Amino acid sequence: MQKLPGKTVERLSEYRRTLINCLSEGKSFIYSHELAHMHHKTAVQVRRDIMLMGFSGLQRKGYDVKEMIDAISEILDSPEGQNVAIIGIGHLGTAILHYFKGKRAKLNIQALFDTDPQKIDRIIDGIPCYHPEKLDDIVHKYRINIGILTVPPEKAKELKDQLIQAGIRGILNFTTVPLKVPDHVYLEEYDMITSIEKVAYFSGK
Repeated sequence: MQKLPGKTVERLSEYRRTLINCLSEGKSFIYSHELAHMHHKTAVQVRRDIMLMGFSGLQRKGYDVKEMIDAISEILDSPEGQNVAIIGIGHLGTAILHYFKGKRAKLNIQALFDTDPQKIDRIIDGIPCYHPEKLDDIVHKYRINIGILTVPPEKAKELKDQLIQAGIRGILNFTTVPLKVPDHVYLEEYDMITSIEKVAYFSGK
């Protein structure tokens, strides 16, 4: 299968979370219009995404929920799994660690990095924390290929460069500084301030 567009991958991830909840509630089959309603999308969009997966359902019963979860997982998850590091264990980094840890079997947080002496060489929520000067060694040791940046803005570029030099292939940037990466590195940037201001703009009109 060719690589899917980013927006399609986002929707598949959202569908999977919903389908997992449906399965836990005892729902075995689901129609495209039901899934569309849950995500405020059109049934046409949902069916198009499902077609891109090469998945099909029964007209009378809808799509098999468990089989669709497995099909999405086969697309989104790498067979051997991927290892993740969080760089910056302040309030945001700690919140991401607590929320994400154990949520996905194929995405494993293996290391944390921070410059706070109170955190260095400690185990935080079961994960070891290191000084960023050890980043290259730890990335190679644990075969980490995804880095989550939650550092102060003035440190973002420097640590981004360290991650790339260490061999990181994907970066999730939670800082307010736009970053540039080479073509072989996938960058996803999330600016919470912009998102909040967008909500404020539309809710105030």
